Amino acid sequence: MSNKISRKDFLSVSALMGAGALIGSSSVLTSCGEKAPAYTPLKQPGEYYIPNLPDMADDGRELKVGVIGCGGRGSGAVVDTLKAANGIKVWALGDVFPERVEKLRATLKEKFEQDVPAENCFVGFDAYKKVIDSGVDYVICTTPPTFRPLEFKYATEKGVHAFLEKPIAVDPKGYRSVMATAKQAKAKGLSVVTGTQRHHQRPYVEAFQKVQEGLIGEITGGNVYWNQGMLWYRERQKGWSDTEWMIRDWVNWKWLSGDHIVEQHVHNIDVFLWFSGLKPVKATAFGARHRRITGDQYDQFSVDFEMENGIHLHSMCRQIDGTSTNIGEYIQGTKGSWNSYDHEIKDLAGNVIWKFDKEAEEATYQQRNPYTLEHVDLINHIRSGESHVEAEECVISCLAGIMGREAAYTGATVTWDEISQSDLNYMPEELEMGKMDMSKYTVPVPGK
Repeated sequence: MSNKISRKDFLSVSALMGAGALIGSSSVLTSCGEKAPAYTPLKQPGEYYIPNLPDMADDGRELKVGVIGCGGRGSGAVVDTLKAANGIKVWALGDVFPERVEKLRATLKEKFEQDVPAENCFVGFDAYKKVIDSGVDYVICTTPPTFRPLEFKYATEKGVHAFLEKPIAVDPKGYRSVMATAKQAKAKGLSVVTGTQRHHQRPYVEAFQKVQEGLIGEITGGNVYWNQGMLWYRERQKGWSDTEWMIRDWVNWKWLSGDHIVEQHVHNIDVFLWFSGLKPVKATAFGARHRRITGDQYDQFSVDFEMENGIHLHSMCRQIDGTSTNIGEYIQGTKGSWNSYDHEIKDLAGNVIWKFDKEAEEATYQQRNPYTLEHVDLINHIRSGESHVEAEECVISCLAGIMGREAAYTGATVTWDEISQSDLNYMPEELEMGKMDMSKYTVPVPGK
């Protein structure tokens, strides 16, 4: 007998479970005839956000979309948007490099029959303003992260919804800017989704709900990891100015990326902050650079975060070829634990009491890519007129990464109050495609 059920039947069962039940979730595993144990919720339903994640967004008015940053991530994000909904018109493109604009423009026309007018293609450091001013409904911001606060602020001022690829700040000044802009976006009724896509990944969303329902009890600590081989880099080519080289090689420069603890490992830090509802108050860390070829940042970090209630989170990230890989999260509670590797919850005796039902998801949904589902959620909010802003939550996770980074760079214990009020600002005073003072871009040495 097949254990698969129809979408209609599955939705009917889910509706009976209540509005807070997430589609695809499985009940607590118990032996036949045994009564499921009672759990004390960490939060009550309605006190936390659970996204609706259908295959596609609801049909509605046509939405004009602009893309700022037409490299690999921008190209991928606009394709995800086209998969997420009908009635999407790619209206404008912007980048500092003209060949990137033209490449994406050609791809959109050839593969998706989206013809972006030449007059809506913009090049330069002010291209983000021109894209936003062109008449778009929402903008995809996928430039190097250092520019995200400026893009978000301008979009909000103009009343434009936004998708902000993570990280959305690389320094404390950017953090404060994003926090202020997020409040303005809420006041204007805008919707803003960020690229912390685990918030739109069904296994994570269901696990988050189960943790809030109390299945692991009170959270007592956790470990988060992003250990992998070295990422890509660009060696300097003849004719490239300092600025051009750094931007083309942006993932290796701390002023552009925030270093990989912020640019990449923010995903894992964010999961713990999301599940726990806490932020760190203190960070002690170490890091080093051994094998990175270009840029001025580290290739490994290890951070001890002390949270608001005194529990600790251990954070580890590494980008070194030939080393072991570990990407995921583990959270311990008073009654059990959750891990993202198996997407399951165990009690203190090691028994699995909940596990994400992958087969049910595959039977129920065609779209399981969180990079697409985050745009489904954004478009549904835009079309419904129901404001939803994720920027505050995301930028708090970014500042946690920044705090860990600065603790490793300096060798000092860094507090949340210190880092959130710091005048540290990575953006150059004058930004143009030319010569830079490269003496400012050196590898940090702890203790100095």
